[in-house]
Amino acid sequence: MIVVTSSTITGKRIVKTLGMVKGNTVRARHIGKDIMAVFKNIIGGEIEEYTKLLAESRDQSLDRLIAHAEQLGANAIVDVRFSTSYIMANAAEILVYGTAVVVE
Repeated sequence: MIVVTSSTITGKRIVKTLGMVKGNTVRARHIGKDIMAVFKNIIGGEIEEYTKLLAESRDQSLDRLIAHAEQLGANAIVDVRFSTSYIMANAAEILVYGTAVVVE
């Protein structure tokens, strides 16, 4: 599956547009990770626990996006975008969306 943020794919021609596809996940912070983050906040530096949590969330959302596109018969997704929104105090949604297409 070709996944790009542009509206075209160099060397490929879009022969069919199948429509919008999306994938998302909602993740909550973990109290143990919050405690580690407090210490990092005091001494400074990257909060690896949150970096890992967000990376896993993006990967899961992207996997769901690809699965949705495959269900429609796509072999590529163009105009891919990520969005984040807060659901409640300690939870956030990662949403990825794009346009499923068939290229040759």
